[in-house]
Amino acid sequence: MENYRSRIVDEILQKKLKGKGAVLIQGPKWCGKTTTAEQIAKSILYMAKPDEKEQNLTIAEINPSLLLKGEVPRLIDEWQIAPKLWDAIRYEIDHRNAEGQYILTGSSVPAKMDEVTHSGTGRFAWLLMRPMSLYESGESTGQVSLKDLFEGAKKVEGINNLDIEKIAYLVCRGGWPRSIFMEEEIALEQAFDYYDAVVNRDISEADGISRNPERAKNLMRSYARNMGTQASNETLKNDMIVNDSTSLDTDTVLSYINALKRIFVVEESPAWNPNLRSRTAIRTSDTRYFIDPSIAVASLGIGPKDLMKDFNTFGLLFETLCIRDLRVYAESIKGKVYHYRDANNLECDAVIHLRNGEYGLIEIKLGGDTLINEGVENLKKLESRIDIAKMNKPKFLLVLTATGKYAYQREDGVYVVPIGCLKN
Repeated sequence: MENYRSRIVDEILQKKLKGKGAVLIQGPKWCGKTTTAEQIAKSILYMAKPDEKEQNLTIAEINPSLLLKGEVPRLIDEWQIAPKLWDAIRYEIDHRNAEGQYILTGSSVPAKMDEVTHSGTGRFAWLLMRPMSLYESGESTGQVSLKDLFEGAKKVEGINNLDIEKIAYLVCRGGWPRSIFMEEEIALEQAFDYYDAVVNRDISEADGISRNPERAKNLMRSYARNMGTQASNETLKNDMIVNDSTSLDTDTVLSYINALKRIFVVEESPAWNPNLRSRTAIRTSDTRYFIDPSIAVASLGIGPKDLMKDFNTFGLLFETLCIRDLRVYAESIKGKVYHYRDANNLECDAVIHLRNGEYGLIEIKLGGDTLINEGVENLKKLESRIDIAKMNKPKFLLVLTATGKYAYQREDGVYVVPIGCLKN
């Protein structure tokens, strides 16, 4: 396809299709799910195509197997508008007894999964697709590989081409595939248009419950102000209530948050729970993040110039960008991203834990010697508390920065890597 940039998820999708009858690609609207699936699909059904949608829905009710005919792998785009297709696909997979039959894409979790009678275990693989990382969009040189760090790379070096102003722009533009081909002024508008769609329509379509757009805006603004924290729903409610003209309870806030999760607007980071040398209470609440920093930018109504005047907000948004990229990279090496914080407020921004039990500790800093040294100190303090008699030592300690010309390893063994040098 013209202008298609290779995605890290391309290879993951190919592998999953070799092991399962169908792969379900989920993720936020406009992140490139359909375009990626189109690259390998041999036939395609666009369920939500305007002039065919009603007919497709009718056939899905009375004869769903008809919609599944076609060369494989067959792409069923926006399948979730007809949940009954799930069981029909499962049936076809069982009777064909072959892998790589279907690719399903969906920008929300179906609200009516009660219509589905089978979980799909053994037949379906799940794949969460996010907006593009800086390596995928071409802004990172990719000279430092996360995979290599886990494999004990002896030498780490790279040159960073991104200055602080460019990072501010990339935070605000986000990783939306179409925006990377646009002029900067136009590209910056895309997240605001996305935000408008979420609050005015998508948050209500998530589960068919009508929601107040102004309340949705208040929640997303409060969520943006609490990024990178374990703020409770009660905290978000109290922050929202200042601008809410009617009574507001915590259950309502939770329902709005769950709707945002259904449409993949927010993606919280689970708590990491290591074995420690001494008894220390670990905070187990998830850490708040948007799936892309540009959504937070739009929620706050700001832009790159605003970030250059407010480095506290800039730091939180940069952290969200890094978490997005680390999630994309980690998934390709069978890893997940966690957050650590204990009762003594010792914190680690990102812990990448692989399926084989190996892990790396990462602190995220805008840059500068003072902040880098602070990050190094935190990493070493956490490392010293881990009971290596009960679990592996960390494979690496890394400070991920916005600025700095070079990627390098310090004399104490800690890596300092600008996000503009990192890849999977």
